[in-house]
Amino acid sequence: MNGIYKLIRHPASYRALASHLKRGGLIAYPTESCYGLGCDPQNFRAVKKLLRLKQRPQRKGLILIAAEYAQVAPYVLPLSLAQQQRLQAAGAQATTYLLPTKPSASHALRGVHDSLAVRLTAHAFAKNLCRGVRSALVSTSANRAGQKSAKSYAACRKLFGERVWVLRGMIGKNKKPSTIRTWSDERIIRN
Repeated sequence: MNGIYKLIRHPASYRALASHLKRGGLIAYPTESCYGLGCDPQNFRAVKKLLRLKQRPQRKGLILIAAEYAQVAPYVLPLSLAQQQRLQAAGAQATTYLLPTKPSASHALRGVHDSLAVRLTAHAFAKNLCRGVRSALVSTSANRAGQKSAKSYAACRKLFGERVWVLRGMIGKNKKPSTIRTWSDERIIRN
């Protein structure tokens, strides 16, 4: 199950990862400030498994990362082209927005909220990962709730062992997690 990948370039590697995700598998991968713990957002069983492993209450909701708007469009209310560009530009600043969700969006993803946290990531590894598996990914920090986030492949392996497919790569230079803002008024929820 576990594989070691640098910046993945081979389509067969992405197919293997996509298959693992579709079957409910979890992955850990580098993001802007730490390793992320992720899964297929459409797989309810995988989302529940991730929440249990992380010891995170479902009511809080989760973040989705994607390479482009089309990957998160199934979960959120439609955005105009200008709004999509605003969302894309925010990704370069590692800003996550709370977007209004479609009624069909899973409570396992959005928790008790009417919004879903979304970031169009500019981190090369995470962006290529989303493109390669052709999907948005759940992206929460790779840690147990309330503990420090894992910042390396070795730390993830130690923390999760064989339960998570850990991908080898470099985290970004950000010292803090993404800023979270409300979509309508840009209010900062987490800085």
